[in-house]
Amino acid sequence: MSCRLKSCVHVFGCSAPSSQGHRIQEGKAPVPLCDILDKECHQCTVPKLKKSVVSSLPVLYWLPKYSVWDYGMPDLISGISVGIMHLPQGMAYALLASLPPVFGLYTSLYPALIYIFFGTSRHNSIGTFTVLSIMVGSVTERLAPDMDFLKINGTNVTTEVDIIARDAYRVQVAAATTVLGGLIQVVLGMVKFGFVGTYLSEPLVRAYTTAAAVHAVVAQLKYIFGVSPTRTSGPLSLVYTLKNVCSLLPDTHLPTLVVSAVSMVFLIAAKELSSFLSPKLPVPIPVELITIVAGTFISSYSHLNSNYTISVVGEIPSGLSSPSVPDVSLFGEVIGDAFALAVVGYAISISLGKTFALKHGYKVDSNQELVALGLSNTVGGFFQCYSVCASMSRSLIQETTGGKTQMAGVASALIVLVTILKLGPLFQELPKAILASIVFVNLKGMFKQYSDIVTLWKSSKIDLVVWLVTWVSTLLFNLDLGLAASISFALLTVIFRTQLPTYSVLGNVPGTELYVDIETHREAREIPGVTIFRSSATVYFANADLYLEALKEKSGLDITKRQAKRERRAQKAAQQWEYLKGGRDPDCTSLGWMSDTQDGDTTTLGSSSEDTLSHDLERVSLGSLGKWTWDIHSIIIDLSTANFIDTVAIKTMKNIFQDFSEIDVDIYMAGCQASVVEQLELGDFFSESITKRRLFASVHDAVLYCLDHRGATSFPRYERSVVSLCS
Repeated sequence: MSCRLKSCVHVFGCSAPSSQGHRIQEGKAPVPLCDILDKECHQCTVPKLKKSVVSSLPVLYWLPKYSVWDYGMPDLISGISVGIMHLPQGMAYALLASLPPVFGLYTSLYPALIYIFFGTSRHNSIGTFTVLSIMVGSVTERLAPDMDFLKINGTNVTTEVDIIARDAYRVQVAAATTVLGGLIQVVLGMVKFGFVGTYLSEPLVRAYTTAAAVHAVVAQLKYIFGVSPTRTSGPLSLVYTLKNVCSLLPDTHLPTLVVSAVSMVFLIAAKELSSFLSPKLPVPIPVELITIVAGTFISSYSHLNSNYTISVVGEIPSGLSSPSVPDVSLFGEVIGDAFALAVVGYAISISLGKTFALKHGYKVDSNQELVALGLSNTVGGFFQCYSVCASMSRSLIQETTGGKTQMAGVASALIVLVTILKLGPLFQELPKAILASIVFVNLKGMFKQYSDIVTLWKSSKIDLVVWLVTWVSTLLFNLDLGLAASISFALLTVIFRTQLPTYSVLGNVPGTELYVDIETHREAREIPGVTIFRSSATVYFANADLYLEALKEKSGLDITKRQAKRERRAQKAAQQWEYLKGGRDPDCTSLGWMSDTQDGDTTTLGSSSEDTLSHDLERVSLGSLGKWTWDIHSIIIDLSTANFIDTVAIKTMKNIFQDFSEIDVDIYMAGCQASVVEQLELGDFFSESITKRRLFASVHDAVLYCLDHRGATSFPRYERSVVSLCS
C-alpha cells in the first residue's frame, strides 16, 4: 500500500482493500470491484454523515461536553434573570402585536425551546422583540380591524366591538404570518442563503428600528391616555393615527393617564438606580417585574377597573394551548409581511449572535441560524405564537450575568412555563397602561440612535442619506413597504458608489516596485512615456462609459484630434509626393513645412507621426493632473481592483485597445484575477490583435516590458527616499 493511500485510510477511518483483495481466490466466487468500492465509500461517509447531523442539530455537539460543575450555576443564574425579563416583556409586546398578553407568554416559551436544539449562538435570547411585534401588529390590525367585528347591543341599540371574535381572528392572522415567515427562513437557510442579512447595513437597520420605535410609541398612546382612536393601515397610517389621537386628547381618561405617568416615573428612576448599582450587583434588578407585580397588587385591592374604568389585561387562561394548524388561506395575503419579518428577524439575530461570538471566541453559522430561527417560528406558529428573534436587552442580560450556553434558555423557559401554568390568572387585574409604560421606557435605547445623524454626518454622507431615507420611508410607508424601499435605496447607493469611483494615474515609488497615486503621494514618479491607470472599483455596465472617458482624460490623449492630425499629415504627404513627381513649386502652407497652428504641433517635411510620438523627452501638459508628463506610447490598465467583468465592460476594453492602437499607443492590462481572465476568454475578448501577451501579473512587469519594447535602455532611476504610503 502506498504512503498516500495509507494516509487517506487514516484520515477517513476506513480500511483499504489489500493488493490481493480483488483476485479470484480458490473456492470462492469473485467479488465485483464496484461492490467493493461502494462498500468502502459507504464506510468513508460515516464521519461525514455524523458531521452533517451535528451541524444540523448543534445541541448534539455541545450537550455531551456540557460541564454542570463549570457551567451549571452561571447558566441557572442567567436563565432566571432572562426568564424574569420574559414575563413583562412578553405581555407588553403582545399589546404591540395587537394580541392578548397571554400569547406573548406563549411566544416567550415555545420558540425559545426549539432554538436550544438548532441554534449556534450561546447568548441569543429568542422571544418577543419590539420591532417584530410592531410589524405583526400592523398585519393583524390590517386584516382584522375593529370595524369588521362590530355587534349591536340589543339593550340600547348601540354598536360595540366583539373583542373575543376579533382577538381570535387576530391570533390566526399572526400564527399564519409566523408559520409562513418561518418556512421562508428554513428554505433560505437550506439553500445557503444566510448572506441575505448582509444586505441590511448597520445604518439601515438602526434607522429602521428607530422608525419602528416611533410606530410603537404611537401604537401605545391609546393605552397611555385611555382613548380609542381609529387605527388605519397602509401608507401614511402613522400620520392619520397620530392625528386621530391628538384630536381625542381632550377626552383623555385622567385615571389611566395618572397610572401611566406614575409607572413611567417609577420605571425610569428604578432603571437609573439599577444601572448605577449594576457594578455592585451580581444580577440586575428586575424593574419591569417589580412594576407589574406592584401594579397588579394595587389594581386588585383598589378595584381600578370597576371604580375608575381603567382598562386591564383581563382573563388569562391557565395551562398550555393545544397546537393547531394555521389558516393556510391567509398565506396569500401575508406573504409580503412574512418575508419582511423573516429578513428583519434574521438580520437582528445574526448581528447579535456574531457580536457575542466575536467577543467570546466561538463561531456562529449564519445558514444554521437562519434554519434555527425558521424552525422556531414555524413550530411556534402552530402553538399560536407570533414572530420571534433575538432580543437585544435579554441577550445582553444573558451574556452579562454569566450565561455560557443555551442551557440558560432552558432555565428561562421554565420560569415562563411556571407562570403560564400557575401564575397567569394572577395578572388579570394588571392595567394595560402599565404594560404600555414598560414599552415606552424600554424604547429609550432606540431613541438614542438619533445621535447616528451627527456621527454619520461626520463620517459618511451616503450612509447618512441611507439612514434618513430608511427612517422617512418607514414612517410614511409603514414597516413592510418601508423596508422594501430602504433596501432598494441602499442597493442603489452601492451602484452609485461603483458608478462614480476614483480614477487615478499611478507612479513608481523610487527604489521599490510599488505604484501609487501620483496625486496623493508626492514621492511617486511617473514612468516616461507610460501611463498607469487604475479605477477604485470594478468595471461593469454602470460605469463602463465613464471608465473610457476617465482614461482619455487622465492620459491627456484626445483620440479624435490625433486621428484628424494623422489624416492631415497623410494628406500633406500625398501632396508632397505629387510635387516630387510633377516637379512643381511647393506650397509651403499646403505641404506642412510651416508650423501647424491649428493643433499646436510642429511637423517638418521629413517627420512622421511615429517620430512625433516617440519623443519621450518632449513634455505635454495634463491639466487634469496638474503635472507634467512625457508623450505617451503605452498605457497600462491596472485591473487588480476588478473582481468580475461583464460583457459591456469587455466591449469597452475592446474599444480601448482599438481606439488607442489607431494613434500608436499600446494598451496592456495588469493584475487581472484568474476569474476576470476566464470571463475575458468567455467573452471572446482575445483575438489576433489582442493576445494574452498583453496581460501581466503585476504593474511592474508591464512597465518593464513597455520600456524594453520601446527601446528604453534601463528603468528610470530616481533618488531613493523614505515614502509614507499613508500620506
